[in-house]
Amino acid sequence: MAITRMPSAGFSITIRIAVTADASSIGRLTTSVGEAGAIVTALDVVDSDPTHVIVDLTCDTADAGHADQVVDALTALDGVDVRKVSDRTFLLHLGGKIEVTSKVALRNRDELSRAYTPGVARVCMAIAENPADARRLTIKRNTVAVVSDGSAVLGLGNLGPAASLPVMEGKAALFKRFGGVDAWPVVLDTQDTDEIVQIVKAIAPAYGGINLEDIAAPRCFEIEARLREALDIPVFHDDQHGTAICVLAALTNALRVVGKRLEDVRVVVSGAGAAGTAIMKLLLRQGVGDIIAYDREGALHRGLTGLNSAWQWLAENTNKENYSGDLPGAIRGADVFIGVSAPNLLTGDDIAQMAKDSIVFALANPDPEVDPREARKHAAVVATGRSDQPNQINNVLAFPGVFRGMLDAHAEEFTEEMALAAARAIADVVGEDKINPTVIVPSVFDSRVAPAVAAAVRAAAHNPSPLPAADPGPADLPEIAASASATP
Repeated sequence: MAITRMPSAGFSITIRIAVTADASSIGRLTTSVGEAGAIVTALDVVDSDPTHVIVDLTCDTADAGHADQVVDALTALDGVDVRKVSDRTFLLHLGGKIEVTSKVALRNRDELSRAYTPGVARVCMAIAENPADARRLTIKRNTVAVVSDGSAVLGLGNLGPAASLPVMEGKAALFKRFGGVDAWPVVLDTQDTDEIVQIVKAIAPAYGGINLEDIAAPRCFEIEARLREALDIPVFHDDQHGTAICVLAALTNALRVVGKRLEDVRVVVSGAGAAGTAIMKLLLRQGVGDIIAYDREGALHRGLTGLNSAWQWLAENTNKENYSGDLPGAIRGADVFIGVSAPNLLTGDDIAQMAKDSIVFALANPDPEVDPREARKHAAVVATGRSDQPNQINNVLAFPGVFRGMLDAHAEEFTEEMALAAARAIADVVGEDKINPTVIVPSVFDSRVAPAVAAAVRAAAHNPSPLPAADPGPADLPEIAASASATP
């Protein structure tokens, strides 16, 4: 059976099966699953009698349809009774993934009187007299709002606020796990820019930072810019800046592997939405040789009409030779391909036309722009956004440490210096003596990452330094954190 998509833990199922108790029965089960294109990850005997064995067989499949095919293949075997199929991803989400727990035991009246009335009144009065004390005496010190309108959920599109909630819960869990940051989902039943800005401004007093998530471009640019202007706490759109930080970190090490300099390379970026725009602007700030931006309208170039303001800016400040052809043509001779767009746009033959020692970051999830197995036949370094492939570029490398550092520094804004410092910190965690074509970023579970990023961000917050000299384009090049940006 030909399976074009790769099996993933995201489509893991557990199948309870009763099978005849003979020497070959278990082997027939695993063979059938393998022939169906799935990967067996566990097999547990849960019960038995003189004639039958009951087993739980767990396997990774490619998607829901593939899972059904695996179950059908097992059901067709002689002596096999499929009794129950459980989707392990849905089981994990039952009742949600996060909860609120108290830091105070509240074991007796004495503790209650200090945590709540009457003692709490003194703390309220202290904050009323000095509002800055809220950062010291309330959850504001360590709490982030994860805000979404559900208009650009993962790669799935405009699903709305309720359907975005599982993603925002997951984000909150990652904040806590990797950065020790308390985060809470705030999903909004509006996609009106003015309303979103007003709502976030209204709830901001309870939070030390705002993480915007899965808000469609180009509205996300205006929302972030207006909130940054209005609030005295950092506003960070992770789809933009988290992605850009991680891509810059990965590209830094990938260029070290192939022995090229950023100022000498030509980069093609597929996807000029929130993530792609932020990536390109950060690369321009770092002095990249040239970039071609490609999206639904084709290669963005001077002369295209009817573009939104973000695309118009890219058309005017990238693509030095004003290329106007298709994506395969754009990457011909290019040194780097970065995809934050849609699956299966390129083939291995397309990658073969890139420059010698090419770099491919195919980050569309769950299926990348090019099959990484085909890309590796021709490119020197290949990365994806998938956890089951080498070189996973995942925003969790950035945002927990970035917010940890900003909260610790009592930062009032997110800056470009912080972005550059975070990218350098992520790249340096690997170490120049450790990098190779399959290791250009640290593991998301590397315990050194978040502390290193946090320390770099704290230093950038306390001692901002001028950016490296570069020639990014016209003098009115907007700040990356204020303008731009499809993880993880």
